Amino acid sequence: MALVETTFEAVILDWYGTAVPDRQADASRVRARVEELCTTGVHVFVVSGSHIGDVDGQLVARPTGPGHLHLCVSRGSEVFAVTAAGPSLVWRRAATVAALAGGLADPRMASDVKHVEIGLADKADSARWAAAWLAERGITGGLVLVVGDEFGRVGGAPGSDSLMLVAELVRASAVSVGLEPGGCPPAVVHLGGGPARALELLDVQLARRSDRRVPSIDVDPAWVLALPDAPAMQRVGASLGALANGWAGSRGEREEDGPAGLPLFAVNGIYTSGPMPELLAGPRWDALEIAPTDRGTDDRVIDLRTGVLARHDRSGLRTLRFLSAARPAALALRAEGPAARLSGGGDIAARDDDELEHRREHGAELARARATPDGGGIAIAARDRSHVTGGRRTVERVAAWAADTSRVPEWDEALDGLAEVDGVGFDNLLAEHRQAWVQRWADADVRIEGDADAELAARFAVFHLLGAAPDQGEAAVGARGLTGRAYGGHVFWDADVFVLPALAAIRPAAARAMVEYRIRRLPAACAAAARLGLRGARFPWESAGDGTEVTPAQVWGSRGEPIPILTDDYEEHIVADVAWAACRYTAWSGDAAFLAGPGRPLLVETARYWASRIRRGVDGRAHLDGVMGPDEYHAVVDDNAYTNGMARWNLRRAADLVGASGGDVAEARTWRALADALVNGYDPERRLHEQFAGYWQLEPLLAADIAPPPVAADLLLGAQRVAGSQLIKQADVVMLHHLLPDEVVAGSLAADLAYYAPRTAHGSSLSPAIYAAQFARARQPEKALALFRLAARLDLDDITGTTAGGLHLATFGGVWQALAHGFLGLHPAGTTLDVDPCLPSAWDAVAVRFRFLGHPVGIRAERDHVTVSCTQPLAVRIAAAPAQRCEPPATTLPIETSEP
Repeated sequence: MALVETTFEAVILDWYGTAVPDRQADASRVRARVEELCTTGVHVFVVSGSHIGDVDGQLVARPTGPGHLHLCVSRGSEVFAVTAAGPSLVWRRAATVAALAGGLADPRMASDVKHVEIGLADKADSARWAAAWLAERGITGGLVLVVGDEFGRVGGAPGSDSLMLVAELVRASAVSVGLEPGGCPPAVVHLGGGPARALELLDVQLARRSDRRVPSIDVDPAWVLALPDAPAMQRVGASLGALANGWAGSRGEREEDGPAGLPLFAVNGIYTSGPMPELLAGPRWDALEIAPTDRGTDDRVIDLRTGVLARHDRSGLRTLRFLSAARPAALALRAEGPAARLSGGGDIAARDDDELEHRREHGAELARARATPDGGGIAIAARDRSHVTGGRRTVERVAAWAADTSRVPEWDEALDGLAEVDGVGFDNLLAEHRQAWVQRWADADVRIEGDADAELAARFAVFHLLGAAPDQGEAAVGARGLTGRAYGGHVFWDADVFVLPALAAIRPAAARAMVEYRIRRLPAACAAAARLGLRGARFPWESAGDGTEVTPAQVWGSRGEPIPILTDDYEEHIVADVAWAACRYTAWSGDAAFLAGPGRPLLVETARYWASRIRRGVDGRAHLDGVMGPDEYHAVVDDNAYTNGMARWNLRRAADLVGASGGDVAEARTWRALADALVNGYDPERRLHEQFAGYWQLEPLLAADIAPPPVAADLLLGAQRVAGSQLIKQADVVMLHHLLPDEVVAGSLAADLAYYAPRTAHGSSLSPAIYAAQFARARQPEKALALFRLAARLDLDDITGTTAGGLHLATFGGVWQALAHGFLGLHPAGTTLDVDPCLPSAWDAVAVRFRFLGHPVGIRAERDHVTVSCTQPLAVRIAAAPAQRCEPPATTLPIETSEP
């Protein structure tokens, strides 16, 4: 039975007739179990229509936690929290308060055959309160057990306990221990047996806790994602099942999988040494010895709401693991299964690597990886607990990591961390972790009403964004995050213009850490510019630990031919991308002191670079020769519209900063003059922006001429043919529209989209989401939706065939931006938030949560109105309407359609 194979995190227990037979019964056995459940971390809610004195006087439980006891009494109108000191009121229904002040309000009618009462509340009110309290701790429907005795109809009226089955607990396990002469609702399991059976259910939960059984998850289809199980999808599944908490990440291999699955445990910013540094692979902390079986019976899911990876199969094998979001260095795993199949623990040093050290001491297993003898390292200490009961083995592992960029951590550092997390214990670690993820989602949830598949895909994207960067120190966010080894964990422009804009809104402290990574590598960027005889700072195309250029000189083609890599020499727009990211963080966070302080050099030194890089023509116009835009099919071009636009913005923004905060006024004047003179590529006859000088003269190929996008056109036609054509790899001119709509000619978006979209192969994972955002801005939501779905499913369906190397983190940032900036039209405009929704016909509503100017905000858009949730008064401008003041907790505003 599912009831005895589920570990519940909370029990909602009816009192009279369920926990005890009547008011005179001895409740000592119930008291003992309630207190013990709370000791193991289970939250208990006792529900009764009686007064607090009646229930507490009979139960007299005084739990000491960590689980909480609440008494929901007075027909659902009051809730008391009970501790060792006794009960204290924590909630009273508002209507009850009003009634107590004088006058009956909001009357309810309830019947239990014996009598009819008219009151102010019922059990549904306290059940909703309990559900909300639990949800704040990451405990939702499927983790809750509801036990009562009157769920079915009694005397023609619904049983009083059926009121506990509120919508918020729709996936809860409900059990009746009563007689139920009228039968039970379909969602309720009828066991009968009265209070004695209720005690048995509590005993089952106590036994599961004592035996360290694997915790359950709430299998909510809106939050739980199944991982592919086919052998050919093993590596893809490991990427999709990756877990990260911002500081560290771990791929989602099965516990028994060997090196073939590309396992990886990595810590943010820890790289190998040498000319081509890569993310340092730490010891594998989650390996177990599990005998093989039919893989077709395996079921693995990732729970996005609580950040855990869970597994079970028909043999009885179950596992659950997580990287703590509450304690960054804590790792935890629990497994159970047939003793003949699951052995006791595993070797965390089981890797063929000369740089991996291993030892056992103080009852713990330790392993550490070092970059080189003089580089950084990662150490892990783990402790296993294993026992066998009735042929079933359980294995519990808690572990802690320590890492350093310049030295190998001492063994004691990892052991000290292990002592701390071991003292907290697995169950408490999991409870903390769940609650930490609830807090993250409170600032980041997305909802797409009418399209469950798109909503789940969008949440998957946001989940990995939330785990991409720490919220303190610095953050080196690689193209695949911490989910795989592709690109060596190197930092590209992806981090600055795709990932950071999303984090600036949903996790601003992490965005600040990403900017800090660039600030600390400014000296290396200045040195790179000086080597070229230029001023200011030139950031590398690929960056790792020290901020020097780490782009490989070449890669090998499918026929073994060397293909030179030119991005490090020519894709200079990253200089302005870094400056733009710093301003984007400021726009969302409202951290004005940042640009006047630590962020100032980013804007000033990048502007100096452009000022020394730009060429003035004899006609007075300014040019950027020999560059590469985002469209990497065209390697070395002049006056790329995107690069020029970003440089122009960079010069002007730095001049504004210098003018506002003091500095070289003459230098600022020069920057403005250069920005004004820099060509923008706009052709007034065509009414289009030319992607770069001479683009119009290229072979007019369309993407549909070669294959349906997304397609790697250079692989199909050859790099030389594609370079001579108008085919483009990804959004380029359209990318400028996305980042800097004020740097393009007003009203040109629709025309540029119509021209460049058919020529775009979407040969980069970065492209579809940007086009989706801009089609939505151009009031073409159906085209936007098709591209949004492509971006959102890119890794889930392994559309590019590259997901095995890690997840495309920038694509996830693009998915969020397409929702927020495209379909919702969100834009920070000083202290005002602009909102200009454009929804596709398949969506009923779109809602996102984020932080703006340091405060939580929620925006929910339907076709004709927008609801703004806030905790502080907020100025909001809807489409073309004047800004309006929104008041907490929520304000609804009508939509006035704007022109594209």
